[in-house]
Amino acid sequence: MSARLLEGAPIADRIKDDVKAAIAEMATPPKLAAILATDNKGAAFYAKAQKKACEEVGIAYELVELGAEADQATVEGNIGQLNADANVTGIILLMPVAEGVDSRACQRAIDPDKDVDGVHPANLGRVVQGSTTLAPCTAQAVFELAKASGVALFDEPMQCVGKGIEVCVVGHSEIVGKPSALLLLDKFCTITVCHIGTRDLKAHSTKADLLVVAVGKAGLVKGEHVKPGAVVIDVGINRIKDDEGKTKTVGDVVFDEAVEIASQITPVPGGVGAVTTAMLLKNVIDAARLQGK
Repeated sequence: MSARLLEGAPIADRIKDDVKAAIAEMATPPKLAAILATDNKGAAFYAKAQKKACEEVGIAYELVELGAEADQATVEGNIGQLNADANVTGIILLMPVAEGVDSRACQRAIDPDKDVDGVHPANLGRVVQGSTTLAPCTAQAVFELAKASGVALFDEPMQCVGKGIEVCVVGHSEIVGKPSALLLLDKFCTITVCHIGTRDLKAHSTKADLLVVAVGKAGLVKGEHVKPGAVVIDVGINRIKDDEGKTKTVGDVVFDEAVEIASQITPVPGGVGAVTTAMLLKNVIDAARLQGK
C-alpha cells in the first residue's frame, strides 16, 4: 500500500472535544430532536448511533417516533411543535420518510436556526456565501478531510495566484456533491463536478489533485480514474457481498486499486462517516449560538 490513510477518527475526536468544551460553558445542555417517520431499519439504526454520539458529548437527545403510517400533516405538525419548543436546540428529519410524505417540504418547515442537517434553503444559501455554519454535515466532513490532507486551500485571492488546486467532485447531490464543491470553491480551488450526464469521467478525474466521490455506487471509480499522487475522499457507503457471500461495507472507489496510485485516501468505513457524525454535533452547537443560547 503506497497511499497514506486519511482517517476520520482523529478529526472527529478533535471536533467532539470542541463540542464538549462549548457545552461546558452553556447554562443548559443543548438538545437534539430527531423525527423518525418510517419503519426503515437503517433510519432506526442511525437514530441509535445519533443518540450514542450525543450522549458522549453531553447533548440531550429526543427521538420522535411517528412510524410508517405518518402523513404530511402529522410530520409537519410535530416539526411545528419542536420549532416552538425553546428547549429544543436542533431538529433533524431522519431519512427515508414514509411513503406519501414530501421530505423536502418537511425540511423547509424546520426553523432554519434549528436545521442541524443543513438542508433548509436558507442554510444551503449560507454555503453559497462560503459559510460552514449549519452546512450539510457530510459536505463539512469532506471539507475538514481536505484541510487535514494538506491540499492547498486559500482564504485570500492574492495568496493563491497560480497555486489553486484542481478538484473533481463525482456526484452532484444537494447534501454532498454541490455543497462540497461550493465550500472548496470558496477556498480558490478549481472545481469540476461530474455526474450521470458526464461523458468521460476519466478525462476529468485524472486531472484532479483532490478527487471527491459521492455517488453511492460501489466500484464506480477505479485506479485508472485517479491521478498519481492525488488525494481521494470516498464518501460512498455501500453494502455488498464478497465472493464468499459475506456482506461487507465498501465505498464508491475500488480501494485496492486507488491506494496504489493516490498519495492519501479515506478508508471505508473509518473515513468520512466518523467526521460526518461529529459535524452533526458541531451543528447543534452552532444552532445554539444562532439562537442565543
